[in-house]
Amino acid sequence: MNFHVYNRDICVGQIRIIGVSSSSLLMIGDTETIQLASTFDTPAESLIVGPLVPLAP
Repeated sequence: MNFHVYNRDICVGQIRIIGVSSSSLLMIGDTETIQLASTFDTPAESLIVGPLVPLAP
């Protein structure tokens, strides 16, 4: 996968996060390298997916 980034001026006034998923990335600003990895060794039958828990205010 080729991903091209063109850096421009950025102005972030406010960010409000009300929840985080099990696989998420929030990035503001410059990053030279991002490496993401995941392993899952639990059988799918034993996975329990529940509602997201909101972050404390």
